[in-house]
Amino acid sequence: METVHDIKSNTSIEILFVDDEKNVLQALRRLFMDEEYTVILANSAEEALEIINSNPNIGLIISDQRMPGMKGSEFLEKAKAILPDSIRILLTGYADITAVADAINKGGAYRYITKPWNDEELIQVIGEAARRFALIKENKKLQEIIKKQNEELKQWNSQLEFFVQEQTVEIQHKNEELGKLNENLKKNFKSSIRAFAGLIELLDKKTSSHSKNVADLSVKIAQAMNLPESEIENITAAALLHDIGKIGIPEHLLLMEFEEMDAEGKKQYMQHPVRGQTAIDRVENLREAGILIRHHHEWHNGMGFPDKLSGDQIPLGSRIICLADFIDRTFNRFEGSNPVEHILKSIVKELGLRFDLRLLKYYEKAVREIYTGISHEVAWVEAEMKPNELRPGMILAREVKSGTGLTLLSKGTTLNGKHIESIKRYYQLDPSDTGIFVLLKA
Repeated sequence: METVHDIKSNTSIEILFVDDEKNVLQALRRLFMDEEYTVILANSAEEALEIINSNPNIGLIISDQRMPGMKGSEFLEKAKAILPDSIRILLTGYADITAVADAINKGGAYRYITKPWNDEELIQVIGEAARRFALIKENKKLQEIIKKQNEELKQWNSQLEFFVQEQTVEIQHKNEELGKLNENLKKNFKSSIRAFAGLIELLDKKTSSHSKNVADLSVKIAQAMNLPESEIENITAAALLHDIGKIGIPEHLLLMEFEEMDAEGKKQYMQHPVRGQTAIDRVENLREAGILIRHHHEWHNGMGFPDKLSGDQIPLGSRIICLADFIDRTFNRFEGSNPVEHILKSIVKELGLRFDLRLLKYYEKAVREIYTGISHEVAWVEAEMKPNELRPGMILAREVKSGTGLTLLSKGTTLNGKHIESIKRYYQLDPSDTGIFVLLKA
């Protein structure tokens, strides 16, 4: 084996020439001495196979066809199996179509060249083959880089997916925690409103559980009208706090009916809806409720206060609260039997004047559900019970108040387990001098 190393390039392509005639090999070596190739010579196909097996970097293989032992086409076929990326060329000295076909079909020959060759043509063919091999090699290198990058990308994607899943789970947990916190805040906010409404009721001795009853009535009417949940929440808050503006009004006025007040008393009283709105306006979540509080004394015919609004100018929530307020006050003033029928007849007289006619079909069911429980014409006796003697299903004959006068439950409430537990707890915290008065069938 003879090797001629190119001294012009450190990245030259290695070329293997195979021929059984040494003078042909020498001619080839001289021809490519000035080219940028590393030339390797082999005197037989067997010798060339040994070279190929020990040198995987050979890029071009040029073999004579007619050699003793193994023919060129057979050698190229074996060479292809060892170095599939190499460029293979067949040299043939005669027109042997079968050999050429085998070299191309089996040996994967790039071209064939007839002997004797034209030097310039051979140099050109080898140059094209070398560039082709360089492209194949570069392409393979790029494919390896792409493959490696794809593997890295796949790994990164897996890590990213895992990270995203972790983050998603964490976010879900955080959202669940925030949801629970928001729900607790919402419950606490509603509980605070109800607690404050209970304190407001201490102002007006004429009514019992008025704010709660007005809120329950308003909610039932709003639900019957299929109002959105957000609007019902605003109506609930406004109904519970609708009398908050009465704080500051002289007590003797609150003990009087509006018709009994003098001009100055009426003027003070008519300020309470505006004062109520102003009192809660600093709480952003109550501003919508504040608007409903301001207008809950407006009349459908424009004869109410404080702004003399009429018809659809009055917010729907205010119209509902105005009706509920009238219903509960009518109930508390009534002393005869059948209070529900009395309430319903009283409302009809005010439809189109004080109340919106469109509310006609929504309030009757609510009135019967809330007030019928304590208006049955059956014989009842009032009995005083200790907290431990209470049982679910009992009906309160009087409102339940703590020792300091805070209203806990309204008259007419049908007790359940939760009510009883609340009464026991409050009677320990703020004990009353009396027991709990309930209605029992005679």
